[in-house]
Amino acid sequence: MAKIIGGLGTSHVPSIGAALDKGLRDTPDWKSFFDGYEAGKQWMREARPDIAVVVFNDHGNSFFLDRVPTFAVGVAETYQPVDEGWGPRPIPAFEGAADFSWHFVDRLVERHFDPLVCREIEVDHGLQVPMELFFGRPERWPVKVLPIWVNTIQYPIPTPQRCWEMGKVLREAIESWPGDERVVILGTGGLSHQLQGARAGFINQTADRAWLDGIAANPEPYRAMSREDYVEQFGSEGAELIMWLVMRAAMNERVNLIHKHYHAPASMTGAGMVVLENAA
Repeated sequence: MAKIIGGLGTSHVPSIGAALDKGLRDTPDWKSFFDGYEAGKQWMREARPDIAVVVFNDHGNSFFLDRVPTFAVGVAETYQPVDEGWGPRPIPAFEGAADFSWHFVDRLVERHFDPLVCREIEVDHGLQVPMELFFGRPERWPVKVLPIWVNTIQYPIPTPQRCWEMGKVLREAIESWPGDERVVILGTGGLSHQLQGARAGFINQTADRAWLDGIAANPEPYRAMSREDYVEQFGSEGAELIMWLVMRAAMNERVNLIHKHYHAPASMTGAGMVVLENAA
C-alpha cells in the first residue's frame, strides 16, 4: 500500500508568490518569513515523496460565486497555473496523480461524500504557493499532485467535523491504494486574517501560535469548534484553517511536531507552517 510520510500545514498568501516573482526573498520585509521555511524544504528534500495531496480553496479563479462546490477533487493529468490577473506566473505545470485521484473519489463516494470531480481545471495560489514554499521552483515538480478544493469562500462552508471526516477517508484511500508511493499531505490556508468588514486587518497572534502547537498535540478542540468560532478567533478568511483538519485527520492520533514557523504579518495575514510525522 501507499504510505503517508508526513503532514504539512502552511499559509498560502498570494503575496508570497509575488515576492518570489519580484526577487524580494531576502528583503527586510520577507527574509525572516522565507528563512523559516528552509527547515521544511530540507525535510521535503530528505523525505522524497511521490505524491503531494494539496488541500486548498479556490479564490474566485476556477470557481466563482455562481458555482461553489463544497468539496471538489481533481482527476486531471495536468494542472496549469491559472492567470490571477497579472499574467501566468513563471512556474511549471503540475502533473496529476490521476489514477490515485480516481481511487480517492471512489472511496469518497463509498463514504457518502458527493465531490465535484474535475477532469480539467486550473489551480491558483492556494496550491501554487505551498508547492513553492516546500519544493522551491524546479524546472519540473518532483511529485504528482492530488488537489482537493474546499469551499471557505461562500456561506455555508463545511463544518470542521466534515473536513475531519474527509481526512479519515483520505487515509483509507492511501492505505488501500495498491501502489508503494510515498504521500505527503498539505493542509493549507490561514492563519488569522480578515480582508473586509469592520475587522479588516484583524490578526490574532495568540490564537495563531496556539494553533501551531495544538494542531499537532491536541486537535480535538479545533475539530469541535463551530464555523462561527473559527471566524471569531481567526477572522472571516482565517476560517480557511478548517482545511488543515483534513491533513491532521489523515495522520495518526499521535504525531511528532518536527518543524514549526510563525511570521506576522505576511501581507495582512498571520502566516505559519508545521511539519508533522506520525508517531508510533
